[in-house]
Amino acid sequence: MLMKRGSGILLHITSLPSPFGVGDFGPDAYRFVDFLVETKQSYWQILPLTPTNLAHGSSPYGSISVFAGNPLLISPVLMAKDGLLTKEEISPLVNFPVNQVDYNKVSNYKKHIFQIAYERFGNIKINPGYENFCSKNSYWLDDYALFVACKTYFHEQMWNEWPTEIRDRQSKTLRSLKNELYNEIEREKFIQYIFLKQWLSLKKYCNKKGIQVIGDIPIYISYDSVDLWSNPEIFKLDKEKRPYVVAGVPPDYFSKTGQLWGNPVYNWKVLKERGYDWWIKRVEHYLKLFDFIRFDHFRGFVAYWEVPAEETTAVNGNWIKAPAKDFFDILNKRFPYLPIIAEDLGVITPDVIEVMNRYGFPGMKVLLFAFDEGFQKNPYIPHNVVRNCVFYTGTHDNNTIRGWFEREAKPDDIRRLFSYIGREVPLEELNWELIRLVMMSVADTVLFPMQDILGLGEEARMNRPATSKGNWLWRLSPDEITLSLKLKLKEMTEIYGRV
Repeated sequence: MLMKRGSGILLHITSLPSPFGVGDFGPDAYRFVDFLVETKQSYWQILPLTPTNLAHGSSPYGSISVFAGNPLLISPVLMAKDGLLTKEEISPLVNFPVNQVDYNKVSNYKKHIFQIAYERFGNIKINPGYENFCSKNSYWLDDYALFVACKTYFHEQMWNEWPTEIRDRQSKTLRSLKNELYNEIEREKFIQYIFLKQWLSLKKYCNKKGIQVIGDIPIYISYDSVDLWSNPEIFKLDKEKRPYVVAGVPPDYFSKTGQLWGNPVYNWKVLKERGYDWWIKRVEHYLKLFDFIRFDHFRGFVAYWEVPAEETTAVNGNWIKAPAKDFFDILNKRFPYLPIIAEDLGVITPDVIEVMNRYGFPGMKVLLFAFDEGFQKNPYIPHNVVRNCVFYTGTHDNNTIRGWFEREAKPDDIRRLFSYIGREVPLEELNWELIRLVMMSVADTVLFPMQDILGLGEEARMNRPATSKGNWLWRLSPDEITLSLKLKLKEMTEIYGRV
């Protein structure tokens, strides 16, 4: 993996400051990189960059495409610098909240300025690399742009409700549609071009400053996505192209009925016969975007929980083996350097551990999970953590340290925590004490949500799993990064040899 001993911060792009209602790739993103450099950090972890959907609660884990970028992350300031917009045109006509994202307002604003920029782009041809971009990315871009144009044309209907000849991608009908929707298709390609141009510039700045970017690759896709519409054969679907089995996780300590995610599941037999071509293209694409890739729900690549589509809970499912070793062997041959981080939280079986060890993939450890009964043997307690892992205080799915202490931790959990630290810690110091525990561990890589660096409470939580509203909203205010915070983080990073 070649992950050096270092530390970093987990902060999604949407959570960055910006005057336009949502974090983007603009000046504040570069200032955040400078903050990472000033405090001697090595890594910046973000969430998926794929398009989000208001209907799915704007979750970055529920996208219409695994290849496309989220237009909301495009910076109006950088578009103005490129001559695509004027300062007057990027000035918002509405007041956006400072500490939260209003996705509806942001979506309307960005659609408006994208239309202006696209029309100007067609007139001045300011970006000579556009045709090269379209050619290199045609394997996903052409279908994506057509899919988005069709979604608008059919009033946001799901693709399986479109006319049969379009649902089934009959070539003659698609050619006709491409002619009819030419302008809308070209606009989507333009937006994706701007997205990739801005993101790769920001990533280049990160790398130049010694910051490596950790991206995220969700295992499953959404049913209503271009990926399924254009590749139905690699999923388990019936004759009407509806899933007859869906993804989830079985009942466990946390839920008596398990979790019924409802995503289509892969037909690994077909994928194997095709040499995993779709997955190879996906990984290759992500390796251009990120320095390291976190494989979400890694255990699903070894065996996954499959539930009949008609079920209302995840109870009546089955474990189905996936060809993990064959799959990762092929990836290893295709990519000599495979910088994967395995999300292995939860109940992990020996076969999953075997695959991780075989390829040297580091797993994840979360400190907030460490203080249960029998905590001395807990794999997440600092003295049991191994070198080849990524150690977190918490992730985007957890409460913050302060929120956990105030709302979730039981009295016995708190007693064990203070016993482990060796003293009772005032609430205002607790975040730094837990950050210290992670920093001083032997784990090569340690990461902290920005909310924990700031010592924020539950109100700053990013996501509450199994809920569809009120997530992905939190934003960082520019004045929250103070000089004293910088000095404290830098000092701790230096003390524990993570420079």
